[in-house]
Order: sequence, then C-alpha cells, then structure tokens
Amino acid sequence: MEILITGGKGQLARAFQKFFAQKGLSYQAFSHRELDISDLKAVLSAVRALRPRVIINCAAYNLVDKAEEDFQEAFRVNTLGPYNLRLAASEVGAFLIHFSTDYVFDGQKGGLYFEEDPPAPINKYGLSKWLGEEALKGAENFLLFRVSWLFGEGKQNFLAKVLSWVRERDTLYIAYDEFSIPTYTETVAQISWLAFEKGLRGLFHLTSNDFCSRLEWAKFFLKYAGISCQVVPVSASYFKLPAKRPFFSALSSRKIQKELQLELPSWQEEVQKFVRNIF
Repeated sequence: MEILITGGKGQLARAFQKFFAQKGLSYQAFSHRELDISDLKAVLSAVRALRPRVIINCAAYNLVDKAEEDFQEAFRVNTLGPYNLRLAASEVGAFLIHFSTDYVFDGQKGGLYFEEDPPAPINKYGLSKWLGEEALKGAENFLLFRVSWLFGEGKQNFLAKVLSWVRERDTLYIAYDEFSIPTYTETVAQISWLAFEKGLRGLFHLTSNDFCSRLEWAKFFLKYAGISCQVVPVSASYFKLPAKRPFFSALSSRKIQKELQLELPSWQEEVQKFVRNIF
C-alpha cells in the first residue's frame, strides 16, 4: 500500500512514519519544502506520480498568534491546502485523512464538545481550520479528526516549550484557566489508522480521555519527568497574547470509542508514555 504524508517533518507526521515503519507499510512523506499543499499544480503532480491509496494531511499552519496578522498564510495552508488535496485524492481515487482542532469552538458551551456542536472560532487560526473542514464537504472517502493540545516528538508543542523554559529560567508562569485535553501524536496515528482500516468515514473527535488546565498538564509532566521548578499559576490574560483562546475546548471522543469498541487512554497515561520515550 502506498501512503502519501504531507507536512513530513512535523510531530504528527513523524508519529505516522514511526507507526508505518513498525507495521511494514510503504509510505512517502513530503516536507513543506518538498510539497506545498497550497499549490494545486504541485499537489496534483505529486499525487498523480505516486497514485497513493491514502493521503494523510499532517501539514498545518499552527502559529495561533501569528495567524492574527498573517491570516492569508494560515488560510493558504489550513483551508486551501485541504481543498487541493481533496481534489487530487478524488482524481486518483485516494482516501484522505485530515486533522482539525478544538479551536474551531469558542469555549463557551460549559461542557465537552461533540461532533454535532456548531463551530464558532474566536481566533483566525481556528477560523482557517474550520474553513479547512468546510473544504472537505462533498467528499466521500475521507476521515476528519479534530484533535487538541497535540504533543510528541518535535519542538512545536507545549511540553517542548516547557522543557525549553526550565532550561532558561527558575520560575514558570502557567495558565490555570485554560482547559482542553492533551493528546499524544503516537495515539492519534494509531487510532486514526485503525479507524481507516475499520471503514469509518466522516468527522470524529480524537483525544485522550479526561481534561485539564495547562497548569495541571505542566505540573504533572514536570513531576513525572523528575524536573524541579517553581510553577506560578496565572490567568491566561496575564500573557496578553494577540489571539483569543477558548476557555474550555475539551472534545468528547465518545463517538470514536464507540465505533471502534475501545477506550482511549487518559492524558496522564499519555504524558507518562511520552516521558518514557524521550528520557
């Protein structure tokens, strides 16, 4: 089976490559420089040449604050990119797996978000991702997974930032009033592929079980990793970031667990697994 992976150097793409190597599956991963998914001509050329059975889109513009001033770039990657991949996949009969985010919601529901809840993004990054979801409408052979607070091998995630901060300073200031669900990239790769193998189609939420604040997440990670550091709880407003964040954007993965007849691990278990893998 030939699998095409975009965003090949990102943390989610790395998890897929590791998973496929272990399973002995044939794949080809393209970095952003090798394949710009916003370039329809380049996408069609690559897909026509490889004629994959499955396309996994791990390419994304994830700079939440920068998207406020550079929405054109966020739109180009997060909206136009999925649309181009949908067109190319349709042409060769490939199945498309795409990933979105909990930031398509405004955080005002007061409880877990389900697949049928209407999106209402409050920042431009979230808007670009929601428009990317809309770009898949009308397609037949696709899986769309909303994920949250991804972490894995790479530098573009919260835990990687925490590690860099503790090397630079004695005290960390972490938000206590922003809640979602940390989700390990290795689990996302495994479960999304299982969903494909089981013949699932459409939209699913895919996260760990249980939710937490960024403060709880950071403190649990540091404690399990054996890192001593003073952590000071602050409100998210303390950081005065350009982009608004949803207060509570935790997703319910009840649907995917029911369909696959399994229970996803807690975020604590996933953090422990991550620590064992990197230390």
